[in-house]
Amino acid sequence: MTFKTKESRLLLILGSFFVANAILSEFIGVKIFTVEGTLGIKPFDINLLGVPNLSYNMSAGVLTWPLIFIMTDIINEYFGVKQVRFLSVLAAILISYAFFIVGGAMKLSPSDFWVNQTIEGQPLNMNVAFAGIFGQGMWIIVGSVIAFLVGQIADVFIFHKIKKVTGERALWLRATGSTLISQFIDSFVVIFIAFYLNPQYHWSWQMVAAIGLVNYTYKFVVAILMTPALYLVHYIIDRYLGKDLAQRMIKMAGR
Repeated sequence: MTFKTKESRLLLILGSFFVANAILSEFIGVKIFTVEGTLGIKPFDINLLGVPNLSYNMSAGVLTWPLIFIMTDIINEYFGVKQVRFLSVLAAILISYAFFIVGGAMKLSPSDFWVNQTIEGQPLNMNVAFAGIFGQGMWIIVGSVIAFLVGQIADVFIFHKIKKVTGERALWLRATGSTLISQFIDSFVVIFIAFYLNPQYHWSWQMVAAIGLVNYTYKFVVAILMTPALYLVHYIIDRYLGKDLAQRMIKMAGR
């Protein structure tokens, strides 16, 4: 099989970008950053559901998740439900595979000359650093993979439900609306599995709900801000495919 047609090349590009960002988000997600600190403002110190001093401490994985959901909606728009589901399952399998390979790499005996390094003037045990960055707990891995799949299924379902009502109009409504709802689900599923069900932690449901709500407000704002990017990608694809082919693909995808 060769990728000679515009449709096949487009699916290859979108699918590759989708899977790459899904895997990348899992590995950069180990870093927790402060949104307020990054923006140079004071922490909000939110009190919610009896949980004090909450602020926007987010996983760095949120950098790529908006892109993943844009790709989800674009693939959904032009190629339909089956292609999105296939790519979602493929991404989940490849994420699991990546963690399996990383787990094997962590068990390799490090070379003596490599272990002790000086990075930016600071002594660093490279083997400990490697394990600390890549060695995410099994509960977090399982939680993130399940949250990814559940979020994708919800996104696809809601996207097409809205499209049945709006038709070809209001791309922003079906794309942003489906993203907002699926991100809401994703925000709570991963925290519930990784920190509520995990016996290593003793998080109350109030803490799960409070942190999930705070995280979701960040994702809500980002999803709204990314709406123009969705239209830009849509415009670029329409120019690449041509108006007639783009309309035929959108019509076929909706069946």
